[in-house]
Parts: sequence; C-alpha cells; structure tokens
Amino acid sequence: MNFISTRNASPPATLSQAIAAGLAPDGGLYVPQQMPAARTLRAGDSLAATATELLQPFFAGDGLEAALPSICAQAFDFPAPLQPLATGNDHVLELFQGPTAAFKDFGARFLAASLSRLRAGQERPLTIIVATSGDTGAAVAAAFHNQPNLQVVVLYPDGRVSPRQAHQLGCLGGNIRALRVAGSFDDCQAMAKQALNDAELQAQVPMSSANSISLGRLLPQMSYYAHAALSHQAAYGTPLNFVIPTGNLGNAMAAVIARALGVPLGRIVLATNANRVLPDYFNGGAYAPTASVATLANAMDVGAPSNFERLRWLYAGDDAALRAAFVSRSVDDATIRDTIARRFRDHGEVFCPHTATAVQVLEQLRASGEAAAETHWVVAATAHPAKFESVVEPLIGREVPVPPALAELLKRPAHADPCPPDYAALRETLLAGAG
Repeated sequence: MNFISTRNASPPATLSQAIAAGLAPDGGLYVPQQMPAARTLRAGDSLAATATELLQPFFAGDGLEAALPSICAQAFDFPAPLQPLATGNDHVLELFQGPTAAFKDFGARFLAASLSRLRAGQERPLTIIVATSGDTGAAVAAAFHNQPNLQVVVLYPDGRVSPRQAHQLGCLGGNIRALRVAGSFDDCQAMAKQALNDAELQAQVPMSSANSISLGRLLPQMSYYAHAALSHQAAYGTPLNFVIPTGNLGNAMAAVIARALGVPLGRIVLATNANRVLPDYFNGGAYAPTASVATLANAMDVGAPSNFERLRWLYAGDDAALRAAFVSRSVDDATIRDTIARRFRDHGEVFCPHTATAVQVLEQLRASGEAAAETHWVVAATAHPAKFESVVEPLIGREVPVPPALAELLKRPAHADPCPPDYAALRETLLAGAG
C-alpha cells in the first residue's frame, strides 16, 4: 500500500518512507492512498495479535511487512483493560498501564520498534523531533531511550506540564534531549513542523516526527479500540460507543479509522477542555485555530489540532457530513475539578483531569438522553492520575499510589535546556547536536 499527502502535492510514499519522513514534503499528513477493505477480526485474541491482523493491509508489500508480528509483540506487551464504572452501562478503557503511565506508550513503542529496524545499518542517526503538551514526549523518550542510531529532541511548554510530566521528559539523558520552550504547545508544534519542512536542515540533520502526525504512532493506536470493541461485542452483542478526550486529535482519529475498517465501534464523541476549536466547529462554526489556553487537562491544551486535516480528508472535505458524524463538548477547569472530587466521593473512582473531562461529557450525554440508558459507553482513560498528583490529590483528600514504572523514572535526576519560542534557536540547537 502507498500513502499520499492530505495536501495532494507530494508523490506517493511507501509505508516505510512515510514513517521515516513523519511529515509529507508538502507539509501535509500521510494518509492511505485508498482505505483497506473491512477487516474480519476475532474476539479473544491477544492485543498484539489483534494489532497484527488490523495493521496488516497497511504493511502489505512494505519492507516492514515480515516484521509486523514482532513489532506488535514488542509494542503491545502490556494490557489495555476494559473496566466497568459505577454508573449504568459505562466503562473505562485503561490505556495507562505502560511504562510512562499514558496511552501514548502504545504508539511510541510501535514507532520506535519500526524505526529501529528501518535505521539499521545507516551511517547517520535519525533525529526524532517531538512537540509535547505533556505525555507524548515522555512516552517517546522512554520508547527511544538507548535505541541505536536514533536520537530524540523533545520540545515542551515550560510551566504548562505537570511537575511529574516535566520530570519524565528530562530524566533519561543519553540520546534524549529535552527543551523547555518559553511558550505554548502550539509554539512547540509550529517549531517542530518548521524543522521537518526545512530541506536544508534535513540534508544535514535527518529528522522524523513522533507526534500523532506520524503514521507510525497513529495507526497502531487503532488496536486497543478494536480489541476493546471486539471483546465487548462478544460479551454483550452490542457495539461500544466511545468518549475520547482529545487535543491534537490523533487518538480519536485512530478510533475513527478503526471504525472505517469495520471494527464494531458505535458513536465517537470528542471531549475537550476549555480549548474550544473542535466544539465550536462541530457546533456549526468555522474551523478556526487559535492560541491555546492553559488548563488542568494540559495534554489537551491545543489550539490547532494537527489531525483535523486527516479527519477532513476522510470525509472528503464535506463539512456538513463531518459535523453530522461527531459531537464535541468542552469542559472548563471548575467542572473538571468537580468531576474528580464527586466521582471519588460518590464512587471511589480516581481519574486524571483528561479522563475526568471525558467522564463529565458522558455524564452530560446520559443526562440529556443523547446516550440512551440501554447503550454501552466507554471513556478512554488516557493517563494515570498519579501523573497529576498536584491536581488530583487535593481534590480527593489522599495520595494517589504511583505505578512502579513511573516511580522508577521519578527517582532519576532530570534536566531540560531552556529554549525561546523561536525557530532559529531550535535550528541552531539541532545543528549543534549534529556536529
């Protein structure tokens, strides 16, 4: 299978080429030249086996095809359990069981496993440049740490990630470098994209992306949605509806593609924080990227969601059809706080701010009747609450136990270099690192 740019101004690329490049030469995002036919998948398979079967058409004919089962086994070696919530037919999909306690571990480890094979025997290292609003950078850093012929530069907005997130970004060292940018996530994302589009720089410093613009991160994220939906349908005979907390739209886009491949996903609802670009669009307004605002759910502090370009491509630019297909709701900080405190008080449930945002949106859907009582819904739990102890613990009145893998990372010393929100400064840093 070949892949084309959402902007239709770049030649088709193989999967390996698209993964290695990250961004298409015209600045667009890679998408399949044609969507594969619907897949026949089995409930009861392991997560790695489901991933292998689901991803096979995208790898068909590519140099990585033979390695796909081993890549999936390497990336999907921890669970994504579907757990019941206290209310009705509601569930939570725990995507935070990996080494950095966030859903992004799945895609980051898959991408690292793919690129390590693609870069074997290359003379110059590949620099992975990643902008993060919190969890992406930590997952990428952990996945790529000590991988030969690969190095990572992480850009994050200084003061806009949680203390534990910041620690994870700067604690590995070696082939991982963290830059704390005096700006917003959107500044970080714009700088990363500019670097990837800088042909002169690329000639001196070969680069790729590990943000959700990368197919190597986006496609494997379909797997846990498929695994959960298949298991649920086998048990209950009904499709599973999802509320997904989203910022850059990569995680939700993976669910959308999985549904397009015939996976029994029902409705997909997009939950956001006070950054309202998506809710405003789906409520009938123009798509109008804007400066992001800082919130408790910082990983969703995105004012220009990159994967909207892919979503629009999937619907052939038909805004009416796209708006008819999705609901998006915004939740402010006060309501996030209330949801965390109330769900713990009433049900003993502990959520990170992002998961709480989605739980609140599901509560709204239930209360309004948009989600009928007999329908089954699941919230994508994107991060462990221990990563946001400064927010969660005062609201629930107790400590949140830290998962062992995260505890080990927090024991390491951490360092991040300051960087202005200026592309010239980033470019200079990248060139110096290649010297």
